[in-house]
Amino acid sequence: MAGYILLGILLLIVLLAAVLLIRTVMLKPTPAKTAQVELQDNDRAREYGERLAQMVRKETVSSRFDSDKTKFYEFHKILEELFPLVHQTCEKHVFNGSLLFKWSGKGKAEPILLMSHHDVVEANGDWEHAPFSGELDDEGRLWGRGTVDTKASLFCIFTAVEEKIREGFVPEGDVYIASGCTEEFSGEGAPLTAAWLKEHNIHLRFLIDEGGMILDEPIGGVKGTYAMVGVLEKGYGDLKFIARGKGGHASAPGRNTPLVRLGQFMAAVEKKSPFTSRFSPAVLEMFRRLTPNMAFGMKLVFANLWLFKPLLIKLMPLISPPGAAMLHTTVAFTMAKGADGLNVLPQEAYVTANLRFIPHQPTDESIALITDMAKKFNLETEVLYKDYPCPVVDYKGDAFRLVEQTIGEIYPGVGVSPYVMTGGTDAKYYKDVCDDCIRFAPLYINKQQYESIHGLNEKIYIGTLPMGVDFYKKIIENA
Repeated sequence: MAGYILLGILLLIVLLAAVLLIRTVMLKPTPAKTAQVELQDNDRAREYGERLAQMVRKETVSSRFDSDKTKFYEFHKILEELFPLVHQTCEKHVFNGSLLFKWSGKGKAEPILLMSHHDVVEANGDWEHAPFSGELDDEGRLWGRGTVDTKASLFCIFTAVEEKIREGFVPEGDVYIASGCTEEFSGEGAPLTAAWLKEHNIHLRFLIDEGGMILDEPIGGVKGTYAMVGVLEKGYGDLKFIARGKGGHASAPGRNTPLVRLGQFMAAVEKKSPFTSRFSPAVLEMFRRLTPNMAFGMKLVFANLWLFKPLLIKLMPLISPPGAAMLHTTVAFTMAKGADGLNVLPQEAYVTANLRFIPHQPTDESIALITDMAKKFNLETEVLYKDYPCPVVDYKGDAFRLVEQTIGEIYPGVGVSPYVMTGGTDAKYYKDVCDDCIRFAPLYINKQQYESIHGLNEKIYIGTLPMGVDFYKKIIENA
């Protein structure tokens, strides 16, 4: 009898292995695996690069601690010189340095919004080319802070509208252009702009903001070139965890002093997060589209998520922190303070944490979970700031399909995939006036250029600028 049971188990194992292999082998590589973005090396690309360089050379670093907007108004003057037809044709509004243009349409089609911020982060460190030099090298790369994040896409938006106006084109519906000067610190620019739209009863068919881009091997082990289109932005929160004690001299410390309890709490959160991981429909669709071009081992796993999903949920934080961040609320401890003296036990100590809230455990639920965990270490929780996850864009909906179709026209053969934004954008402020907030900049960048965002040696290929302009033209024409 035992022999028959063992034989049955072996047969089941063989059958299961056969099913896994068949499902894996049946997934043939898609065109994205061999797609190559052919950067344009011509007079148009060179002209665009030189014009964008003028925008890059104007330093527009923003800070919540600096209310002087002079540099941004000087940047606006550069835009007036570069895009005179936009300024002559469109209705212009300024919200303390942030911009909104309205290009009036001839029909009753729903309005759309194209947006990209013009403020940048600081450019510290030792750069190969000065960060605000706007230098164009022999390999067709434009150097400077803001080239990727996000003056290049802003340039492409303005250029697309400028050239369509010159052609005599008038859109069916109103086309808005927005550009904030406070995006890098989640300031007032986008909220003021969105509030103006709401006040004037303007509801957008869709908007396109910064977000995903076009890059090779978007996830390690996935061969091919993909346009990663952001369909979801997580909520944002800053929390403060406070530990109190009696204080005293460091020569005679007691147990469980404030800093010790904070350390134990942080270690406990890292060891066992209070948040639940889950594959959302958007993440499942992303992996469905990427799986055919994965290396065999990864393909075997992701082609059979019906079996491996529970294992992947546990292993994803070890395999890919960015991938894991798409599955659950994240918490990152960022700042700390104890006593003011080296030999003093603090009466009060604290750490701060930055949280990004996932829709299946949204803001208030996630805060409650980590607050309960903090209480176990006799800590108080203070919410410094919170907002909520954004509505998810339907990857089967009209707005996403229009973007996907347009990418196919401008970048033939490149794969298109939805994905979850783990960072923040100005688009989150437009929830009341837009249901489909797509986060995508239609520009090809390589891995180093992607990693240069907020880092050293930020730069972009000028050869991708014509395709970026053509993308926005097609969107305007087809919207």
